[in-house]
Amino acid sequence: MTMGYTGWELPEAERARLLALFPARYACVIAHHITLEHGVPYGHPLPYPVGAEVIATVDDEAGMQALIVALNGATDRPDGSTFHITWSLEPGRHPVEANTVIHEFGWRPVEPVAIQVFPNFFFS
Repeated sequence: MTMGYTGWELPEAERARLLALFPARYACVIAHHITLEHGVPYGHPLPYPVGAEVIATVDDEAGMQALIVALNGATDRPDGSTFHITWSLEPGRHPVEANTVIHEFGWRPVEPVAIQVFPNFFFS
C-alpha cells in the first residue's frame, strides 16, 4: 500500500508571491505545502478547503526557516504541532525539523498575508 500525507498545496503563483515577500534564507527552498496528516494511505480523504494566511515566521539561524500559517483562523494541527510551510533549509537539514524549531523558538508575527492553498495528497 502506498503511504503519504495529506495537506494543502501552495500553488506556484502563490509560492512565487510569497518568496518575494519572505525571501528564502537558505540554499534548499521547499515552500511547497502545509501538512495535515502523516502516514496515511493513498486514497485517504483529502482535507477540507480552508481560508489560509501566513501570520508569522521562524528561523533558527542555523539552517531552518518556516512560515506559520493560520487555517480558518487556527494554527494548531490535530497532532499538537503548528500549521506551517517549511520555507528553506541548509543542506543536511530536513523539513520535519521545522516542528521542533517552531516549538523551541516560537515565532515572530508578521502582517497577515492571505494565501490560496488547495487540498492534496503527497507521496512520502
